[in-house]
Amino acid sequence: MDRLWSPWRYQYVSSGPAPAGCVFCRKAEAGNEEENLVLHRGAHCYVLLNLYPYTNGHLMIAPYAHVDSLAGASAEAAAEMMELARLAETALRQVYRPGGINLGMNLGECAGAGVAGHIHLHVLPRWFGDANFMSVVGETRVLIEELPVTWRRLREAFATLTS
Repeated sequence: MDRLWSPWRYQYVSSGPAPAGCVFCRKAEAGNEEENLVLHRGAHCYVLLNLYPYTNGHLMIAPYAHVDSLAGASAEAAAEMMELARLAETALRQVYRPGGINLGMNLGECAGAGVAGHIHLHVLPRWFGDANFMSVVGETRVLIEELPVTWRRLREAFATLTS
């Protein structure tokens, strides 16, 4: 199968070329949290959903500062990134009940970073059997809910955990 219906992508693919500049910097400065998929804001970093998730609940933690290496991040931002990863783990476990969690960073383009100039930590819920034939053979991801639904569920979890 070459195609699956994914209506939430229409707006993105029909919107023309991507805006100039760093996507993480733009989202850090923007105000519309739902439109930008921002789940939570800390003092030095913020949490947002991945626009192209591997699984439902795939989120990222990025510093506000535009840095291309973990060594280049302030000690405060690096520490807060790990605290937000702990918070994200708790939220994902509450909302999705995964069997496990992946945490990962790709530092530099040759390491697989899609946005090499601005570090970000991926946090993904995982389940037994989620590397099914669709991903392995069909090179297609199957997601069970639309991004706005994921955003609402996780935004509520983050708000509850931080209140």
